[in-house]
Amino acid sequence: MPLKRMVLQIGMGTDIRGTDYTKAAVRALRDALWHNSLGIANAVGLPTDSMQVEVTIGVPHPDRVDTKEVLAVLPHGTGTVKVVEGGLEIPNDAGTGSTVIANAAAVVRLDIA
Repeated sequence: MPLKRMVLQIGMGTDIRGTDYTKAAVRALRDALWHNSLGIANAVGLPTDSMQVEVTIGVPHPDRVDTKEVLAVLPHGTGTVKVVEGGLEIPNDAGTGSTVIANAAAVVRLDIA
């Protein structure tokens, strides 16, 4: 059966002082996921672990994100993480650090007719 897109969840996460891109990315995905309780899999007679989640993270420097840490946030199903250029990095006034803002999109797909 073909995978069908069932849900799109979006979120934003920050690391205020540490310039930690992975921390901001993890917080963005948590923001996207933790505001919802998805019963869609159960509603169509599938287990929640049958969900396939495609995560896209947007940050200014994609190479600074540990995708394994981001993927570990998913509570159910299996997933993939793609990191693209986006988000924001805002330097502090002293020039000694930055705030990082990450955006996350999580597309949930199910294998249904």
